Amino acid sequence: MLQVTEVRQDRGMDWFYEKNTKNTNEATLILVSYGTVVYWIENEKVIAEKGDLLYIPPNQAYYGKCVPTVFHEKFVVALTLSAAPVLPLLQRQTWVKSRIGMYDMLLARMKHLHAEWLEQAEYAKIIAQSVVTEWLAVWNREWNKGPAMADTNQQVERMKHYIFNHYREKITKEELGSYIQKSPNYAATLFRRVTGQTISTFVHDTRMKKAIYLLVDSMLTVGEVAEFVGYRDVSYFQRLFKRFTGRTPTFYMKERAKPQP
Repeated sequence: MLQVTEVRQDRGMDWFYEKNTKNTNEATLILVSYGTVVYWIENEKVIAEKGDLLYIPPNQAYYGKCVPTVFHEKFVVALTLSAAPVLPLLQRQTWVKSRIGMYDMLLARMKHLHAEWLEQAEYAKIIAQSVVTEWLAVWNREWNKGPAMADTNQQVERMKHYIFNHYREKITKEELGSYIQKSPNYAATLFRRVTGQTISTFVHDTRMKKAIYLLVDSMLTVGEVAEFVGYRDVSYFQRLFKRFTGRTPTFYMKERAKPQP
């Protein structure tokens, strides 16, 4: 059993943080979403880069800081553990770091959790406990399987690259299978096993990230944004957008900079 006590986002080029959890049951979970950051955990240097998950167990003295002149961004969850945590990762007495295949899915969940935490929405702490438990369970499952083979990761990264370049179009498992010179079913199964998402879900998620950018930083209407990212039906786009982001498109449009008089 665990309890989340803090969810925060650190970003910038002048970050520094120090903590001592000796004689406590406080642990820290970190997901790096951009750049590089350095920690010294019990005097051991740990470099964490984009895509890395870092777990620092209780009874550790540590501090972390930015790499000079390098911008970084990460999400940090502070949690307290019960006397006998179930997950093997939480039973470790030393830090652990790895790169997780389901990074994109976990990052999306983390961003949503962070927004809920900042707003202190109803039942936010209960949701945080559920999300972080899922996050740790997924990581533990990947950890138990061992690191994915290099060629497997490369194939999935190639499929992601294809999606990033063609997300506005209809993308099928047949196309991706042909792109990596494998069967359609192999491509779909491999993609889901490594990323935790179906091809369709990943395409929608990629479109929604672009849509958020356009809703905030352009003067396009909701209909124009929907068409730009690949949806002709505006109502369908709005339903998907709400499901993937937890917000409506108009919520993000309110963040647009006002024209200068």
